[in-house]
Amino acid sequence: MTDPAILTRDLGYRASTRFAIEGVSLNVPAGAIYGFLGPNGAGKTTTIRLLLGLLRPRQGQITVLGRPMPEESTAVLARTGYIPERPHLYPTLTVAEAIAYHSAFYPTWDSAWADRLIKDFSLEPGQRIASMSKGETGKVMMLLALAQTPDLLVLDEPTDGLDPVVRRDVLGAVLDYVAQRHATVLISSHLVHELERFCDWIGVMDQGRLITELPIETFKNGIKRLRVAGAPADLSGAPFVLLDRDARNGTESWLVRGWEDPMRGFLETRGASVREVLDLDLEEGFVELLRSFRRP
Repeated sequence: MTDPAILTRDLGYRASTRFAIEGVSLNVPAGAIYGFLGPNGAGKTTTIRLLLGLLRPRQGQITVLGRPMPEESTAVLARTGYIPERPHLYPTLTVAEAIAYHSAFYPTWDSAWADRLIKDFSLEPGQRIASMSKGETGKVMMLLALAQTPDLLVLDEPTDGLDPVVRRDVLGAVLDYVAQRHATVLISSHLVHELERFCDWIGVMDQGRLITELPIETFKNGIKRLRVAGAPADLSGAPFVLLDRDARNGTESWLVRGWEDPMRGFLETRGASVREVLDLDLEEGFVELLRSFRRP
């Protein structure tokens, strides 16, 4: 079995008296496109900075590309393409100068790939970064991350604030790269519908904690909204996980994880019956999961 590209165990970090990362155990399979979901302020960016050695954890273990972090951050970052939440380009440089400067740090730099991306992204090599729009800057950031031919791409809200056309171009380049190089991608976003189309795995974070982590198809197929009549109070031994329940007009509305249709038999033995099973898309499941996590 291939070792995971990213592995953390009981990761902890205190950012302030009001916010902390607590007990985060991530497992990002090698070669996967892993959607790191959560609302703004959930702790995604702080976790990413811990993974890349930009912050030091208070507790726990971090392994990236088979190496401990932050002890071997130099070796790991040489194989990692990173797009931070906020661009970090020198505004006085032109696109060509930014490429020349960035490529000097990476022996694996692929000049032909960079030239192709310049054309694909409709970038002007002589244009200064300071005069570029947010979308154009995002394209330059993606070009720099991809052309170093990394084994791991870490993208922190890479399409936030970009128009649909630019988002399509940027994400299309990521998918092309993954198909050719079999790289691993960790992409952080609060735009759930955007990640649903191409992610293999998802992890959901809120309030500094990892709520769930599983293959995206399991998430979409396994979380259901049930309408249950005669719902029992005691659900000990249930073959599914009850995330939330709400009584309405003589029936109860349940949010469950791990549901399969044969599980109706379990409820029938408790005198209950399932009136309706509703599928949820990724965004609906994400919202309901956050609600159940935050509810006392």
